Amino acid sequence: MRSARLLPLLTFAALLLGWEALVQIQNIPPYVLPAPTRILVTLREDCALLSAALLVTLKITVLALALATSIGVALAILFAQWSWLERTFFPIAVILQVTPIIAIAPLLLIYLDADTAVLACAFLVAFFPILSNTALGLSSTDHNLRDLFDLYGASPWQQMYLLRLPSALPYFLGGLRIAGGLALIGAIAAEIAAGASGQGAGLAYRIVEAGYRLNIPRMFAALVLISVAGISIWLVLELVTNQLLKRWHDSARDLSR
Repeated sequence: MRSARLLPLLTFAALLLGWEALVQIQNIPPYVLPAPTRILVTLREDCALLSAALLVTLKITVLALALATSIGVALAILFAQWSWLERTFFPIAVILQVTPIIAIAPLLLIYLDADTAVLACAFLVAFFPILSNTALGLSSTDHNLRDLFDLYGASPWQQMYLLRLPSALPYFLGGLRIAGGLALIGAIAAEIAAGASGQGAGLAYRIVEAGYRLNIPRMFAALVLISVAGISIWLVLELVTNQLLKRWHDSARDLSR
């Protein structure tokens, strides 16, 4: 079991060693392909600049995820209570989801300042998974249990609070894990558009800036921080999911084994 867990780490280490060996043997210049050791040196040298950019990106990502969660859950509850509301507004959410965010970002940068435009893009990308998964969970509540609540005279809002929301929790958490990564992707895509127009301060802006200067090691260093941020967001949300579901849901029980 332990060897199975170590296998991905060993594979990743072997890839890094192969990358380092390729660069050293072929004598590839860093402006073409920097070695992993050169990227680590760049991370240390540009720590202040990249750390500040990372904080900007993470702040926007977390705020967008919080807005998407609160608004998405609230709308899902309203959709579950009034089906006509779902039929009216859910298609609009689908249209926003299927429209590429990279096409929306330049338009938002025209009408909004850079920070607000990036936040709006991250929100739009993260919003739909939470809305759709929560709405699916609320509509998937066992109808026998709903009939039992009706038999005992529970009001629709009592059913929502005591039955349908707990039943929808696994669906919501699944959507939240997806939305966490998508919020970061949306922020990065919008920051790239902002960087192309000379605006922004996040990690993707630093990537665009480094690309203009042919500072390829800094581009790779910023990309490493983006990857670490995405993995950290996933791990945090996975931990939250496991903690909330481990006492009663089969999926969390399987994870805890």
